Amino acid sequence: MLMNAPATFIQSYIDDLNDALNQLKTGAALTRIQAAWLGTCLTGILLMNSVCWAKFERSSLGDCKVAALSWVFRKASIPWDWLLRVSVVLILKRYGITEGVLAFDESDRARSKSTNAENQGNGA
Repeated sequence: MLMNAPATFIQSYIDDLNDALNQLKTGAALTRIQAAWLGTCLTGILLMNSVCWAKFERSSLGDCKVAALSWVFRKASIPWDWLLRVSVVLILKRYGITEGVLAFDESDRARSKSTNAENQGNGA
């Protein structure tokens, strides 16, 4: 599959995200380049089922270079904390979720604490 432009629903989501960022905090909106990068990343994740810069570059036929994609992720001044907050709020609003518990699961990460069978049920 080729990745030439963000999927329509992803572009719509990014536009909504930018509007919400502007409302939440003045000046927190993504730049045009950051929004394009995010669209490329989200589309790449959707198409490749992976977060891999090399796969993104191959699927774009070289239009998106690995160095450029990773540079934006590492060096651009993207307001990640605001982006996460607004993303969660948009998803909750879109699906009409008004209450519940939000938890992040990093169990697949090597640095995460793993619970073994001995510790289950004894409050450890």
